[in-house]
Amino acid sequence: MYEKPILSDVVSIPQSASTTTTEENSTHALLPIDPAAERRLLRKCDLHVLPVISVLYLLAFIDRINIGNAKIQGLEKDLDMRGNDFNIALFVFFIPYILLEVPSNILIRKIAPSTWLPFIMLCWGVITICMGFTRNYAGLVVCRFLLGLFEAGFVPGCIYLISMYYQRYELQWRVNLFFCTSILSGAFGGLLAYGLASMTSIGGYNGWRWIFIMEGVLTVIAAAVSKFLIVDWPETSKFLNEKERVMLLARLRRDVADARMDRLDKKAARRVFSDWKIYIGTIMYFGIVVTGYSTSFFTPTILKQLGWTSVRAQVLSIPIYIVAAIVALVIAVCTDRIRHRYAFIILGVLVATIGYVILLAQQGVSVGARYFAVYLVTTGGYIAQPIILVWLSNNMGGHYKRSISAALQIGLGNCGGIVASNIYMPNQSPTYPVGFGVSLGMLWLSGLASTAFIVGLWLENRKRDRGERDHRLGLPKGELENLGDDHPSFRFAY
Repeated sequence: MYEKPILSDVVSIPQSASTTTTEENSTHALLPIDPAAERRLLRKCDLHVLPVISVLYLLAFIDRINIGNAKIQGLEKDLDMRGNDFNIALFVFFIPYILLEVPSNILIRKIAPSTWLPFIMLCWGVITICMGFTRNYAGLVVCRFLLGLFEAGFVPGCIYLISMYYQRYELQWRVNLFFCTSILSGAFGGLLAYGLASMTSIGGYNGWRWIFIMEGVLTVIAAAVSKFLIVDWPETSKFLNEKERVMLLARLRRDVADARMDRLDKKAARRVFSDWKIYIGTIMYFGIVVTGYSTSFFTPTILKQLGWTSVRAQVLSIPIYIVAAIVALVIAVCTDRIRHRYAFIILGVLVATIGYVILLAQQGVSVGARYFAVYLVTTGGYIAQPIILVWLSNNMGGHYKRSISAALQIGLGNCGGIVASNIYMPNQSPTYPVGFGVSLGMLWLSGLASTAFIVGLWLENRKRDRGERDHRLGLPKGELENLGDDHPSFRFAY
């Protein structure tokens, strides 16, 4: 279990914490933390950091998954799509999405988040509008590819930004608040699609076109406004005064001791890209994200296969996501409070497993039981998914380490989206045995990887407790101060 340094109320100021002179820095070398001021600072961060990017994530995820709602409103018929054409349209999104997440998170470190995030959002909003005007299947595929290209940097950039404002055991609640907007996008997107579908024949366009056009317009407007609302890094954020900035950076330094990586040189890059934790964390995310995308893309279709109309399927998908969001927030409070991640990931895996078992045996169960199973699958997946993201971030030390690890985990892990796009075949409707079976297998791949992750962390902490990593303290000062979580004083979180 992670433990704070012994000096829990007196901390050193990191070199980047202030722009003052060397003499002033030495005067402020030790800073007593006032608990009341610390609480006020956290509330201020919560008000400025989270709300804006959470709303933007809601719109981002709606733009990503609205194709599922458009499908049951006539998209395939109007564009003469046949066989696996729909799955291919889903698949192409992930090619640029996976390849560009790491470059994007390196760029956001050099470009202000308040500039980079609105820019890429404006671009994908325009592409979403274009999807509403496309006249053929080829045009849809091109738009989906470009959508993935511009959305690639948003989620890892936001996770990276949030992680730079909070200590490790303050992070899960905040990330879950952010993540719940993607869960609620299923509910809100279904409700919005229900309303927009009624615009059929307006301007000579079918309802599915209006889903893309109006949701894209909303995204473009939000992107323009967000330029003035998104915060930048703690060192330069305008909403913090100098005293608050020093306090924030000091408490973050206290949380990770000397685990800094503020310079990406060859040695640092080697440490990042050879870290086993990043790749196990990616497998964890890869396994669970298959369930996340399966529910996002195919829940309306699965519900329609229960014998319901398109409208009823849209409406009855809404409470599924509301329940999942509520449970995810409750779990976030619990995991931060007891300072533990692994057990809650396994809880989510078990809940989703029960749902998949029911769906695989659906020919022998009632419609009500199958509908309940979709609740279990969605809720279980969204219990585990945000915890997996935060757990890896908790065990990364330093600016660049967190940036690259978040991008690698989300980027490579989103190969699960490619899997999810290609396992629910139209010719297997309505039972989808391959879809549910593969999703269940990927779910347990995530569970097994999580088990390997906690065992590896425990073994490494034992080695550090025995002093087996203390030889690193003899490294040159420049390298020692840029080790990230390889620093011997860093302890990993379970």
